[in-house]
Amino acid sequence: MGAVIPGIVVPPEESFNGLLGLAVTECDEHSARAELAVRRELLQPWGIVHGGVFATIAESLASWATATVVVPSGQAAMGLSNATSFLRPLRAGTIHALATRRHRGRTTWVWDVDMSDDEGRLCATSRVTIAVRPFEGAAGADAGEAGA
Repeated sequence: MGAVIPGIVVPPEESFNGLLGLAVTECDEHSARAELAVRRELLQPWGIVHGGVFATIAESLASWATATVVVPSGQAAMGLSNATSFLRPLRAGTIHALATRRHRGRTTWVWDVDMSDDEGRLCATSRVTIAVRPFEGAAGADAGEAGA
């Protein structure tokens, strides 16, 4: 899944992105690209890609691109807001996503993510804000305490 990020807790192939099959094909601090093959499990009951899939792609891609820059300096990148608009239904093929950074601040980064079909038609677009905060260690430690 794109660039290697030091200190990663869950390998991408074992994460939610791996479960979906999201493949990051390009990634730097300015833009990122990903693809996801549409399959039956990603459809809602009416046979079109579930909106949550598009929102997930947008947040995952923006988070990953931000993390490649901020994690090496001891910061974490996590979704703060995600506004996704669905423009065209998608039933089959591949979702092609392009994330473009619009703002790079000290505590937030803002990304626009366009998702298109195999013919290049825009199917969904998202504005995603990523929070940049001090990295406080492995998420697994926090999860274990919450369940106690």
